[in-house]
Amino acid sequence: MRPPLHPADGPRAMPWTLPNILTVLRLLAAPGVAVMFLYFHRPWADWFALVLFGLAAITDFFDGYLARAWKQESRLGAMLDPIADKAMVVIALLVITGYSGMDPWLILPATAILFREVFVSGLREYLGDKAGLLQVTKLAKWKTTAQMTAIAVLFLAMGLEYVREAGQMRSNAELLATLSDIGTEDVSVVDLALYGGTAVWQFGLGLIWLAAVLTVLTGWDYFRKARPLLQEDVR
Repeated sequence: MRPPLHPADGPRAMPWTLPNILTVLRLLAAPGVAVMFLYFHRPWADWFALVLFGLAAITDFFDGYLARAWKQESRLGAMLDPIADKAMVVIALLVITGYSGMDPWLILPATAILFREVFVSGLREYLGDKAGLLQVTKLAKWKTTAQMTAIAVLFLAMGLEYVREAGQMRSNAELLATLSDIGTEDVSVVDLALYGGTAVWQFGLGLIWLAAVLTVLTGWDYFRKARPLLQEDVR
């Protein structure tokens, strides 16, 4: 995650640097997570979504680090970076919520996260050029890390849960053939999913609740800092 440029900063002459390319790839990976479930059967879709999301999340660290280290910050990167982060989180949460059977313990923190992201985006849009004064804090960086870690764990749990459910329905001939094709007919794999899937899911829920709390706190912090600017506009 890279800090936004101050409005006084001029545009850079080289927008298509490696850090910006990584940011664009992360932005493209966001809808790619959902596409995995369109073109692949589960649990392959879960595994592919996990890998794609994990790789994209890693670029969130490297693009900002490289941009600062190589002094290649740009308006393009500063604009796309938070959009890519929000797109990844929002799309992944929609996919996980839909495939998890609408678990209320997931819906509640997901709703808090989505509300905050929409609220802060609207606040920054309203402030216009003054939005650059709302600097990214360390708490916001921890928030993003918690969100992405929780989502990765939940994708892992979804894959394990699917394997467990498939293993309990072995009497279905069509499903048995599918299990053989994906290499999960070994009972040890099903046992691992049976005992590990629930634990991983509970761990992921704990992380997403932590991420929701951090998300709400950062949203309130942005609003608190923006209040003087909002009052100034009203006068």
